[in-house]
Amino acid sequence: MTVTKFVLPESDTPTTWYNVVPDLPKGLPPMLHPGTREPITPADLEPLFAAGLIEQEFSTQRDVEIPGPVLDIYRQWRPSPLIRAHRLERSLGTPARIYFKYEGVSPAGSHKPNTAVPQAYYSKQDGVRRLTTETGAGQWGSSLSMACAYFDLDCEVFMVRVSYDQKPYRRGLMETFGASVTASPSERTAAGRAALAADPNSTGSLGLAISEAVEAALNSGGEARYALGSVLNLVLMHQTIIGQEALLQLAMADDYPDVVIGAAGGGSNFAGLALPLLRRQFEGGPSVRFIAVEPASCPSLTQGSYDYDFGDTAGLTPLTKMHTLGHDFRPPAIHAGGLRYHGMAPIVSALREIDLVEARAVTQTACFEAGVLFARSEGIVPAPESTHAVRVAVDEAMRCRETGESKAIVFSLSGHGHFDMQAYIDYFAGKLTD
Repeated sequence: MTVTKFVLPESDTPTTWYNVVPDLPKGLPPMLHPGTREPITPADLEPLFAAGLIEQEFSTQRDVEIPGPVLDIYRQWRPSPLIRAHRLERSLGTPARIYFKYEGVSPAGSHKPNTAVPQAYYSKQDGVRRLTTETGAGQWGSSLSMACAYFDLDCEVFMVRVSYDQKPYRRGLMETFGASVTASPSERTAAGRAALAADPNSTGSLGLAISEAVEAALNSGGEARYALGSVLNLVLMHQTIIGQEALLQLAMADDYPDVVIGAAGGGSNFAGLALPLLRRQFEGGPSVRFIAVEPASCPSLTQGSYDYDFGDTAGLTPLTKMHTLGHDFRPPAIHAGGLRYHGMAPIVSALREIDLVEARAVTQTACFEAGVLFARSEGIVPAPESTHAVRVAVDEAMRCRETGESKAIVFSLSGHGHFDMQAYIDYFAGKLTD
């Protein structure tokens, strides 16, 4: 019998997250305080984050225990399946062996609950009553809204204006979970009002929505804290449950990847799959090509500078050393709203600088072309963000067809596109541009 799905029992759910920081060959440059430009201290982050999260952000511990209440919630959908894309292989006529780690099985439909749940948990432990956050396409906002519902927290989401308009059902999902959702830029914050004064028709950006969410938390009188869906070390660490499961599942398949691929906006989904396999490489295991795929319209890894920059438009956040297009960069209104960000996670940026990670930029229409091919082959409609990984997986498989090599290609299908069908409708109507 040909095996398609490699499924772990709940008892094999990883019980620790992997922190790559102590294994980085050249370490990680410190975050800098936005006011003093001196290295930031844990105390500096206390107005924004719960104590347990701050501890994780600064941790040099390699394996960090996952709290029991977080594991209990994870097991509602984890372990997620690793699936062999037999039909896609046949449609491409490639000798490559293609696998995808499918994160769309979570209740929110993407990988984002992997960090939303622990962020809500640690905030509840600190007595926080409300979390503020930003969201692009709405996957992160949906996930944090769900996590806040689990832990009886209020959730305030600033949703990038273009996605607020493009994805009303994603907004409706957040509201169903109990969140309040505001289009960004808004009149509710100084950062939002300044953006609207400069451009009343602004479509917004993740950087600007971050500014509004941070400002809302800082001005809450201590009632609220802020939650971030990507970029931070702690977020990438939470996502490593993906790659840890994948290693066990690849052993079930008696296979090991030659190439690992993930979409990268802030970098958390890519890192979640890649970092545990990179750990194996650090420990003397097989060498793997790791490819981070970004939109050609927001090419931070392929065209940005490696420099200190703010994580938000208004300059309220700490500065991190990352590949950046500049915190005032205004991204085009592409449908992959979760990738419309000016910077890349410091960990991914550091790995790119020492050539342990490759970077590739792809156009919107080429991604949707691959997404449609994948849907018609495998029966899963990928989120617009996920189509970036599909695109490069297809390209690598076609290269194998040309060379005759039978390589193992593993990519992260970070979420389904059920709330993104307008994007596909626009693609079929020829309305999408590059």
